Amino acid sequence: MIGHDERQTDGDGAEGSVEPDVAAGPLRRLVAPLRRSLSAQLLVLTILFVMLAEILIFVPSLSNFRDTWIQQRLARAQIATLALEVAPDNIVSTRLRDELLENAEAFAVVLHRDAARRLILRDDMPPAINVTYDLRDATFMDLVIGMIDSMMASDGRIVRVIERPRFEGGDFIEIVFDETPLRDAMYSYSANILTLSIFISILTASLVFLALNRFLVVPMRRITENMVSFSEKPDDASRMIVPSARLDEIGVAERELADLQAQVRSTLNQQSRLAALGTAISKINHDLRNILANAQLISDRLAGIDDPAVQNLAPRLFASIDRAINLCTSTLKFGSAEEAPPVRRKVKLSELVTEAIEAVGITDENAINVRFEIDDDLEIDADPDHMFRVLLNLGRNAVQAMERGGDLLIRARSEESGVTIDLRDTGPGIPDIARERLFQPFGGSTRQGGTGLGLAISADLVRAHGGTLELVETGEQGTLFRVHIPSRPDAAQVRSRAAQ
Repeated sequence: MIGHDERQTDGDGAEGSVEPDVAAGPLRRLVAPLRRSLSAQLLVLTILFVMLAEILIFVPSLSNFRDTWIQQRLARAQIATLALEVAPDNIVSTRLRDELLENAEAFAVVLHRDAARRLILRDDMPPAINVTYDLRDATFMDLVIGMIDSMMASDGRIVRVIERPRFEGGDFIEIVFDETPLRDAMYSYSANILTLSIFISILTASLVFLALNRFLVVPMRRITENMVSFSEKPDDASRMIVPSARLDEIGVAERELADLQAQVRSTLNQQSRLAALGTAISKINHDLRNILANAQLISDRLAGIDDPAVQNLAPRLFASIDRAINLCTSTLKFGSAEEAPPVRRKVKLSELVTEAIEAVGITDENAINVRFEIDDDLEIDADPDHMFRVLLNLGRNAVQAMERGGDLLIRARSEESGVTIDLRDTGPGIPDIARERLFQPFGGSTRQGGTGLGLAISADLVRAHGGTLELVETGEQGTLFRVHIPSRPDAAQVRSRAAQ
């Protein structure tokens, strides 16, 4: 009924509308499995591609069917004209004429022998011609256009076809017939082609699906299921994939996945060991602080001894014990905790370097000659404790590298961007195997029993200042490390950057 309002109302009488999700529900339920299954997508795509190929073949095939149908009709018409050849004056009886036209399924047949002679076989009242097809020089596109025109023809359309006769039986032959049987035959042929195409598509898709499912989908499903299982419990070695012996891309993916899972397990195991080590060190750290506290009490008593040697060494002892206590307090900063932010201030670099080198413990037995090239008034804007640890680690590494003696040169210079410190030793150099993981914990040590934490911690402390710690050169002539601590921008520079 016109004007009927199909809008729905809720219980309170308010107008509502059907939600789009409700209407799209069945379609979504149909598409959802396809999106989740590679096998289903593969099957559907194969059917679609085969159907597309069949459609591309269908047009020329149907055009060829139409041309063959017309050629057969022309051949029968040409045979019918042979009766006129033997008849007196090329005229046959009405009964024979009707029989010949019925066998040829035509209303009229005209065979042109030459410019002056024609053999005509037609009804007394032939129907009017609606369309003419000249097939003597027809191209492929002409046949396609004619095929489309025949498919769209109405019932009872009369056509005239002109073609060259077979076996050079004349100049050309004309035939007039009803196109309806041709159109019906083309529709029947199209239905057969469609049925055959669907069958071929499903059969081909099934075979392709079975082959690809066997060699591609099943292995990929095995890989994905293994990845999901391994991600749930990566420490379980039984969940690691066992690569097959395949040499194709699937085999490569399986082997690479197995290597990746092995690396992940190794990393997790290392992290577990480091966590356990951190727990143990935290317990040791607590006891060590108690021991250092007792040492601090004993050292305080030494301050009361009136001995020049004791009074000369006591300040250094007090400073060392205080620094050791502070170091214990900040233990495990490299692990689960973070290093405290640097508290930067201006300090004289020469005093800081001297204190760090003295803490290294160079004695006459070391046979190491230490030289400083640092201006007495050169100041560095850095955290003194952090810089002391950096210089101490670098100096200790240099001394350990020069077991049989050598020269240690510490040079510093002030630049526009900050302060640069060079530490050069004359040791044997750093091996290539250690150079690749020099600043990584537990990886850059060149000494038997070393952990490699010194350079890693030093690099972190320098980065906390915004600076860099780099290995400039190493070899048989020695090793050069360079530390650069940039200057902090002043208040005017900060305001200028903020304004930009």
